[in-house]
Amino acid sequence: MIEEKDVQVAVRDGIKIGVRIYRPAGAGPFPTLFAASPYRYDNNELPATPVFLWRETGPIEWYTEQGYAYVHMDVRGTGFSEGEYRFLDKKEQTDLYDVIEWIAAQSWSNGKIGGIGESYYCMSQWFMGIQAPPHLSCLGAYDGLNDPYRFMGYPGGIEGNFLSYWFNSSVRVPNLYPTNGDHPRSLPHDVFHDVQMHPLYDDWWKERAAAEQLDKIKVPLFSIGVWAKLDLHCAGNILGYQKASGPKKLFISGTANPFTAQRDFSLVEFHQKYLLPFYDRYLKGIASSHDSRPNVEYTVRNTGAVKAAESWPPPGSKATTFYLAPGPTESVTSLNDGALGPSPAGTGKTTYSYPHPSWVLGVVAVGPQGPDPARGVLTFTTTPLAADMEIAGDATLIVYASSTRPDMDFCVKLSEQFAQSPEQRNAGAQPGYFIVTKGWLRASHSDRDTTRKTEWSYTHTRENPIVPGHIYKFEIPLQPIAYRFKAGNRIRVEIANGDSPVTDALFSHIYRPDKMGADTIHHDADHQSQLVLPVMPAE
Repeated sequence: MIEEKDVQVAVRDGIKIGVRIYRPAGAGPFPTLFAASPYRYDNNELPATPVFLWRETGPIEWYTEQGYAYVHMDVRGTGFSEGEYRFLDKKEQTDLYDVIEWIAAQSWSNGKIGGIGESYYCMSQWFMGIQAPPHLSCLGAYDGLNDPYRFMGYPGGIEGNFLSYWFNSSVRVPNLYPTNGDHPRSLPHDVFHDVQMHPLYDDWWKERAAAEQLDKIKVPLFSIGVWAKLDLHCAGNILGYQKASGPKKLFISGTANPFTAQRDFSLVEFHQKYLLPFYDRYLKGIASSHDSRPNVEYTVRNTGAVKAAESWPPPGSKATTFYLAPGPTESVTSLNDGALGPSPAGTGKTTYSYPHPSWVLGVVAVGPQGPDPARGVLTFTTTPLAADMEIAGDATLIVYASSTRPDMDFCVKLSEQFAQSPEQRNAGAQPGYFIVTKGWLRASHSDRDTTRKTEWSYTHTRENPIVPGHIYKFEIPLQPIAYRFKAGNRIRVEIANGDSPVTDALFSHIYRPDKMGADTIHHDADHQSQLVLPVMPAE
């Protein structure tokens, strides 16, 4: 393998962009994989482990052994690239076009370039496709969002913790302390301050939202999402597949968690199975197993089964309604222990005050046995399921609610609550559970574009304060998922006005100090709060 480090490419405004080139020995010409991020190529010697979450390039040397050149670009203002980092702004986007065309002009290039990489590398790929440089031939988009407002900055319109952590820990630190010590770089411009100054989905966010322009992608696309990243990336991979205009396929992985998602992408076996056949097909022009892949393949979580479909969501699901009711179910200890049943409740409402005295880590209580995520939130739980129930697609929680405040936040979780012995329940032990999917909404962000679906229907372009004491209907979209609930277990909905690092890791929301009051969930004959699930036919 031949390596060329600290090569600089002049782009249209005269700024020089740093790239590192890895290519097979010999003159070539070779097809090229192109990766771009702010995590700098000087860190490529690090192992791709969860300690370094941003090591998301894939196996570079292995790809050169397969006959590919690999070009890694430091985006503008990071690493060895001139300029100032401004987080996916228009200049960063056009740099991608200019560097791709520079690659195509090199003597070792065969003129065919494909995008590669996870997370930010994937976010860059959406803009590669939108920019449409003539020599871009395909996009291997693994695990990457395309709407930073809704999935980094303000999920559901509520301030998120992730972007602050990401910018300071995953961008600033790797730039200042590169593993080889070359060109340490401080990033003085505070991207998180920009985020705080733009709490609504305005032009600042729209400039950075590839989701607005995905239909401009006409090159072949292989979008690979990860259920375990539903807080951050997965909906973007699905939307990218749905809106791209060229040849396209979608696969959704059932890997265990966000950390195994990174590990998967570092493994040669993963690339041999999924991405190498795709690149061989569109960068080398040779027949491969990618041709026979279904349009959509998705893993059903909790089973490991991989299913094929013509589209996403897969056809055949039936909208099935479960109604919130007073309870108790005596199956879990929570603020209310409400019920979730097949028929509307005749009467009832559930009120909780916040911040609740039991909250310690976000909305999670901590007792003698450690964190107790259910104890400090509202729960609504079914009776034990008589048979397995599989869902696939988009679920929705419809709630009628009122508040003592001019606003409300909803952080919702759909969970599978595991069966528990009477002895354990009588001893006060909480049942085990698994979070299936989540949803978020700030009540004042209620404006909707009815031509759009799921979380993209909420425009987040202005605030509409609510009237304290007035009852409103809210539809809270839950993140897409495919999951099988097992017979004997229960379906549980959890509602609170915040969340926690215990249950949401890096993806929790900020709890603002002005959130003090009481909210009420109404579930009577005139206010039928309900959960709607996309239930697949029984096998």
